[in-house]
Amino acid sequence: METVQDLLHDKGTDVVTVPPDCSVYDALKTMSERNIGALLVVEPDGSMAGIITERDYARKVVLAGKSSKDTPVSAIMTTDVIYVKPTHTIEEAMAVMTDHRCRHLPVLNQGNLTGLISIGDVVRSLIHDKDFLIDQLKHYIAGSL
Repeated sequence: METVQDLLHDKGTDVVTVPPDCSVYDALKTMSERNIGALLVVEPDGSMAGIITERDYARKVVLAGKSSKDTPVSAIMTTDVIYVKPTHTIEEAMAVMTDHRCRHLPVLNQGNLTGLISIGDVVRSLIHDKDFLIDQLKHYIAGSL
């Protein structure tokens, strides 16, 4: 059974972060440039302060009539960040995402940030595993007939 660590080994552990005083506008610009949907908000000491997503922007800036250039990410970020450990299975990560209705999960190992996974990463991994299993079953059936 594949783990989050296995997924990060294939995907990489690069995590894009911003400080809490970064403007929402600059955070969105970074997301656009990197083609990602979330950024981790990290304090100068390296501790995780929260996460900002495109959903946060839509609900807490656009719909609230705020200016993205004048609003710091600290004003709209999610501070109660749900996370997984590298030892969690991909299925467990999917369950966490489903239960908490989130699309991005930081990966923490003994309190240290080691990566960030998205729902897309998890789905791709699950599909790859299922395709591999189907291929193996086809070979087994073809060889046994």
